[in-house]
Amino acid sequence: MANQNGIATEEFVRAAGQDNYTYHDYYAIDDLLTEEHKIIREAARDWVKKEVSPIIEDCAQKAQFPHHILKGLGEIGAFGPSIPAKYGGGGMDDISYGIIMQELERGDSGIRSTASVQGSLVMYPIYRFASEAQKMKFLPKLATGELMGCFGLTEPNHGSNPGGMTTNIVDKGDHVVLNGSKMWISNAPFADIAVVWAKNEEGAIRGLVVERGMEGFSTPTMHGKWSLRASATGELVFEDVKVPKENIFPEISGLRGPLTCLSSARYGIAWGAIGAALDCYDSALRYSQERIQFDKPIGQFQLTQKKLAEMITEITKAQLLAWRLGVLKAEGKATPAQISMAKRNNVDMALKIAREARQIHGGMGISGEYPIMRHMMNLESVITYEGTHDIHLLITGMDVTGFNAFK
Repeated sequence: MANQNGIATEEFVRAAGQDNYTYHDYYAIDDLLTEEHKIIREAARDWVKKEVSPIIEDCAQKAQFPHHILKGLGEIGAFGPSIPAKYGGGGMDDISYGIIMQELERGDSGIRSTASVQGSLVMYPIYRFASEAQKMKFLPKLATGELMGCFGLTEPNHGSNPGGMTTNIVDKGDHVVLNGSKMWISNAPFADIAVVWAKNEEGAIRGLVVERGMEGFSTPTMHGKWSLRASATGELVFEDVKVPKENIFPEISGLRGPLTCLSSARYGIAWGAIGAALDCYDSALRYSQERIQFDKPIGQFQLTQKKLAEMITEITKAQLLAWRLGVLKAEGKATPAQISMAKRNNVDMALKIAREARQIHGGMGISGEYPIMRHMMNLESVITYEGTHDIHLLITGMDVTGFNAFK
């Protein structure tokens, strides 16, 4: 059954059956979590099973974002989990944030992207860099999903090199005039506000909040994606947009601002990718126990067992990496390079597991009856955004050698 938007409701379930996903914890990492962590995880998991799993294949097939879930994301604390309660956030620790991202991406990378952008790339910079008035104006409504935001850094000609951006602001007294464009922006088509990074007349990069309705500001939707099809992606176009000076972040200048936000988002991705991997593994394990060939379950064959054994090994390593990174982040010790390592490793791991899971499912692996192909295609975007696979490798290389390969 479909709702008025043509999106399947909860009565539609995975064709292969209900979402019977079971968490896999081979090294008893749960022993390292608090009871609060587990409660948060169960709440997020139950919500995903009820609100995301029944509709997500249909949404992906139709390339539609399920707008009706935004309120629910706010209710489970997925928007700004670590933002202080004073501003409407969850006041949770960094591991709680990671756990929520993992459960959301187990449902779909696009759903996690929506929450990750809102929390790490919109709420976080406002919390870190905005004036108190800006914080109180925007953060409480962003936390509930009453307002939705997006993050404008990437440009048509400047992706891995954000310092080369051409989007600019010109001082006009009590306001600035913004011109330029950004692309590959998650949440852009429906965002109420955009955190935008632009160069001023001195060439310094400044952050500012652009609000829906400002004349000259538009957000055309990008079509034709083969990845993140259940996520809304668009452009940000600025044509002589007048932005009040109170919307400019007062203290931060340079790339440190946007890169700080990206570190927060990359941390969430390092956890989130594990969720996609776990969903693929869970489906492959279940399928291997049920699919009969040559008069026995394919799970009895050595090559299938090899695939599954390697999958759970890599997942376990990624779980430990994410947990340790979470501890370091909570202690204020996690470095951007450490976050890059975890993002790169865990997304690469998840993508390889999705491909192996597809093999185990055989021809059924390309069918929407199982989540494998959707995860695989989504991860092809995740391995590129918030810093490409190769860029993160070079960040680690620079950290261990002291030599900058970017110049």
